[in-house]
Amino acid sequence: MDGIIFDIDGTLWDSTDSVAASWNRAIRENTSLDLTLDAGILSGLFGKTMTEIGRALFPDDPEEEQARILDICFRYENDYLRDHPGVVYDGVADTIRKLYEKYPLFIVSNCQLGYIEVTMKGAGIESFIKDHLCFGETQVSKGETLLMLMERNNLKSPVYVGDTQGDADACRFAGIPFIFAEYGFGDVPDAETRIRSFRELGEMFL
Repeated sequence: MDGIIFDIDGTLWDSTDSVAASWNRAIRENTSLDLTLDAGILSGLFGKTMTEIGRALFPDDPEEEQARILDICFRYENDYLRDHPGVVYDGVADTIRKLYEKYPLFIVSNCQLGYIEVTMKGAGIESFIKDHLCFGETQVSKGETLLMLMERNNLKSPVYVGDTQGDADACRFAGIPFIFAEYGFGDVPDAETRIRSFRELGEMFL
């Protein structure tokens, strides 16, 4: 194994309450939509691409309008999270600090530009992440984004830690092992390797 790549939402932290608050404000101030989001709604959408989220939340609007609303939501979100960070899962900072001494660490997410940076700062892990890549940069599937990060860092045998079936499918596409964070938002019934808490990564690899 020559690296560990992490998902964010449902793996490193839970930002659904903060994201819901920021998106509701964005929608209220910039649209006429009668829509109120909560953590439960968003937890079912996290892990999907921005395009998929737009279709799910604003199905009656054309794609251009979906993209416009999402761009505003993401801007509000990044600003809000700087002062209202997500809830970092137990053991994340400490375990990542220890893993960093032995492995290169990375992040790949289907999020927007700026979100990974906000997450790293909020979790206190900026200095331990070697590289990161997101859908906002690549505009391609998570599997393709994984391959892009692997190529530019010359990774041959990394593992990916995530919490959804989409993460598992992306790993299958990229040809790398998947570790299911079963404490997160999703369910991956056929996951061969699982962790019940983030600290178990330390027990697994240290």
